[in-house]
Amino acid sequence: MNAPATTELPVVVIGAGPAGLAAAVHLVDQGIEPLVLEAGRTAGAAVREWSHVRLFSTWGEVVDPAAEKLLAPTGWTRPDPATYPSGGDWADRYLQPLADVLGDRVRLGAAVTGVSRSGRDRIVDAERERQPFVVHVAHADGREERILARAVIDASGTWATPSPAGGSGLPALGEKAAADRIGYRVPDLKDPAVRARYAGRRTAVIGSGASAFTALADLADLAGSGDGEGTKGVWILRRGISGSTFGGGEADQLPARGALGLAAKAAVDEGHVDAVTGFRTESIERDADGRLILVGEDGRRLDAVDEVIVLTGFRPDLSFVDELRLGLDERLHAPVALAPLIDPNQHSCGTVYPHGHRELSHPEQGVYLVGMKSYGRAPTFLAMTGYEQVRSVAAAIAGDLDSADRVELTLPETGVCGGAGLFDTPDVQQPDGDGGGCCGS
Repeated sequence: MNAPATTELPVVVIGAGPAGLAAAVHLVDQGIEPLVLEAGRTAGAAVREWSHVRLFSTWGEVVDPAAEKLLAPTGWTRPDPATYPSGGDWADRYLQPLADVLGDRVRLGAAVTGVSRSGRDRIVDAERERQPFVVHVAHADGREERILARAVIDASGTWATPSPAGGSGLPALGEKAAADRIGYRVPDLKDPAVRARYAGRRTAVIGSGASAFTALADLADLAGSGDGEGTKGVWILRRGISGSTFGGGEADQLPARGALGLAAKAAVDEGHVDAVTGFRTESIERDADGRLILVGEDGRRLDAVDEVIVLTGFRPDLSFVDELRLGLDERLHAPVALAPLIDPNQHSCGTVYPHGHRELSHPEQGVYLVGMKSYGRAPTFLAMTGYEQVRSVAAAIAGDLDSADRVELTLPETGVCGGAGLFDTPDVQQPDGDGGGCCGS
């Protein structure tokens, strides 16, 4: 095809979530036309799927400053910066208004199925960098489209690709066949239909992070309620229980995070949850009644459960960017220059150094993975970090390297890696807003 000059083309942004919409705003600030492609039918479609989960981050930490300036002429005002939104609040009160202001620059129901260089697969060197990117899109109405772009910012996140129950990083044997009784998200137990699924039943929770704490605390609350008699949780831990298993507790600088860990501990101590330690799931079998039996790599067979909630993290979907030359760390699937800065063995949210276009660059010039997707399998992402990423990337695309290289973010000393707190619990003292927090479940 005869392609227009690359500088006349838009920058395609994949995903209309927090990082993707912020990227579009910063591109507009640079005088560059963005085109945001969102697979869902609304802005923040993935965030809406955990609308019942409350963030540890305050409103002051989840609104991009440039986006706030763009919204201001519409009469939009940021909610109290010291309060904590739920995922639904974040989507309804910030992401959707921002998408509305961006207007036709945001296309919904547009799933990106592939990205490459126009006329070049990944093995062709000749004049590669002179070719625009070509983005293949499948629309909700069945149409297919090819869009040329001067650069691509992939902010599609990791929500759609949760990690499996299997202890080796692969699905356990029988996991797919048991899909009717397995969930990979924190269930909304305020929803009557969801509540009925777990009430009075035995549920295994696999995972050791904040999402697992949330599910355990919610199951314990259900067990103590009038309609939840007989509800029992089984907490599956791949490691043993130590002093750090439940987080910082009362010593945590963020009381809500500490309260969440204490609630999970109370669920175990009060007998609502049984903890099974050192268990790596190898297979999932059904008994004669259709209930699930977890079998460990060490041969242990647990008593049957009615449901399994797998909360073992998320991983990036790299299938549609496979024709691009990406430089990814072999462990985290994060950009190679970023991986050492976010290694969860060494860092929490608050100890990740602010970073930008240089750490996010790849051998394929002009393509950037940002937001949650840039972290690969690392769980320590902050919304503020994502906003700084896209500010830097937009400046780099515009050729303003002075701005792109300048750090314009000071991270809090303490970070929360994961979402969901007990903010609806009356006796939990809420933080005063001086701590940081991750945003996600």
